[in-house]
Amino acid sequence: MRAYFNMRCTECKNENYRMHKNKKLHPERLETKKYCPKCQKQTLHKEKK
Repeated sequence: MRAYFNMRCTECKNENYRMHKNKKLHPERLETKKYCPKCQKQTLHKEKK
């Protein structure tokens, strides 16, 4: 039961990454630092609903 979702940059609101996770093991929203090509730096990315 893997769910696919998009990661959104918290600064520019651009959707940069498509990821997947197991919702049974990790029901909370994912937050991670990733590189944003629009901001040209590493920013916090959050899971979009």
